[in-house]
Amino acid sequence: MDNKKQQTGLQKAQQILTKYMGKIAGNKFLLTLRDTFIMASTPLMIAGFAIMISSVILDPANGLIFGAQGLHLGQLIAGGSNKAWLASGFAKELVKLQGVFGLVSNGTMNLNAVLIVAGFAFFGTRRFFRSNKEPIMVSLYALADFFIVLPYNYTGTTASGKTATLINTLNPTFLGQDGIFTGLIMAGLTFWIFNVLQEHHIVITMPDSVPPAVAHSFESLIPGAAAIGMSIVIASIFGAFHTTLPEAIIAGLQKPALAAASTPFFAEIQILTQPLLQWFGIHGTSVWGPIDGLTWNINDNENILGKAHHIYTTLFMNFSVVSSGTLTLGPILAVLIFGKAKDQRAVAKVAIAPGIFNISEPTTYGLPIILNPIYFIPYMLSWQTNFWIAYWLTKAGLIPIIVNNVPWTVPPVLSGLLYSGSWTGAAYQILATAMTIALYMPFVKINDSINEERAAKIAAGEDVGPSMKVKAQ
Repeated sequence: MDNKKQQTGLQKAQQILTKYMGKIAGNKFLLTLRDTFIMASTPLMIAGFAIMISSVILDPANGLIFGAQGLHLGQLIAGGSNKAWLASGFAKELVKLQGVFGLVSNGTMNLNAVLIVAGFAFFGTRRFFRSNKEPIMVSLYALADFFIVLPYNYTGTTASGKTATLINTLNPTFLGQDGIFTGLIMAGLTFWIFNVLQEHHIVITMPDSVPPAVAHSFESLIPGAAAIGMSIVIASIFGAFHTTLPEAIIAGLQKPALAAASTPFFAEIQILTQPLLQWFGIHGTSVWGPIDGLTWNINDNENILGKAHHIYTTLFMNFSVVSSGTLTLGPILAVLIFGKAKDQRAVAKVAIAPGIFNISEPTTYGLPIILNPIYFIPYMLSWQTNFWIAYWLTKAGLIPIIVNNVPWTVPPVLSGLLYSGSWTGAAYQILATAMTIALYMPFVKINDSINEERAAKIAAGEDVGPSMKVKAQ
């Protein structure tokens, strides 16, 4: 009886969650974001495989095959000396080959914000302004507006290690993950201004004798000029304060965290905000990296040198969350074990290979987890539970203080063994993956229920969005 009551309670809870999350997931704005990130996920998957090959197979210093913390094949080839191996011609050729695979990231992951801008303007126009038959024009203007607000003067480091200020040079940092939030803002403003003006016929109307392609180009001039004018105003306002929109966004997110220190409070802020930022499409490490450099990275160095025994470190974060299956294998296996949705299972099958090496982009952008209200709860909870369980196990002395600097691409379980130097570290990562699967399981089923409901509506000929609309047979 108790089991039946428990099962009934779980079913009721699942029905309630399905009902309300279904409404949230059906929100036009969130659907637009979802379509945008799914569109951008394909090149990111390609980049994920390239990173996996470069970091795991080719890296002569830290890779799993040739590296000193992997199978040590490099040392074996060089007769037992790691220094001789790294100086060998073979190792140098591997580094060159890594550079070739790095080009994939330059054209995909490092331009992620550009893809997001074009996609968000396109899908936003299709979903909110269906009368516009040329959404690609809106994407072009959105890209123009995005580039207008980017910083063109910035301080960087030269190849010789010197600091230099570059004038009239685009800061490439904001073309990737750091520019996503700015890109969404500019694309959203662009598609709204452009389409509102067009719907109110504030356009240049051409005679019917003019070819359609030419007519559409002229019709876009006034709405496009208004959108560009808007971006110039935004850039000028921030310029008056000697900054830019993307720099202000990053600074505004970083400053509140600077008041924290290397304490449980600091750790909780990071474990709470890093996945939250990631869920919104902002790379959490871009915000926390400089802060960790002044706090947790110093703790790492003291641990490695034997001067202290800090638990809160960057390496501990990698051990407990990043390399433990929390971000990759957990959600992937949950979908493969419990999921029925063909699209998600297909993504999971593709994502499992890079996922083994902790490359999370195919998972977070492919399912997607980012901006997906269904997976928000397990995504946030998995960070919390796994980090703090690892903390208390370390505090109790069951897991040694993390003192080994292990590449984040080393697979779960093996990385746990290498990070801690103990079988308990490997056992913890097995536990972390299992807990993550358990957290995702009910939400994978909720996603299936929503998909089944959607399929029933499609079969009935109901309108479920511009890309899914069908007619009753």
